[in-house]
Amino acid sequence: MSNEVDAERVAAALLAGVSVLVRRVRRISISGELAMPERQALSRLDHAGATTSSELARQGQITAQAMGATLSALQARGLVERHPDPADGRRVVMTVTDAGRQALQDRRNARAELLAQALRDTLTPAELEQLAVAAPLLERLAQNI
Repeated sequence: MSNEVDAERVAAALLAGVSVLVRRVRRISISGELAMPERQALSRLDHAGATTSSELARQGQITAQAMGATLSALQARGLVERHPDPADGRRVVMTVTDAGRQALQDRRNARAELLAQALRDTLTPAELEQLAVAAPLLERLAQNI
């Protein structure tokens, strides 16, 4: 019997554990939070930079009408702005406002704090140290998939 670690077994265990963790973290409800479609649109727009509603709809694999309604709701809350496209004044591009970026950051901070509390409540200091060592490895692994 070999002492080598079985990569397939590790992969299966990681997928199972990380999948459950991600699903549960995504379900964390935060007071005054954006609805899922709003959060996804705002996040995509933040990553993509100024872009059109139709491009965001294509990326999100939803109808242009649904994306338009979502962006209108975000605009009403002051989280996105509409501007004429500098390359084609007939088109409109959307951008995230400072308030929109802050809303995204607030959500990330709230989720991170809830996860940190769960880590403190659940793991021993030695286990927490193991996760601290594994975190950069998981990031590097994700970069190579």
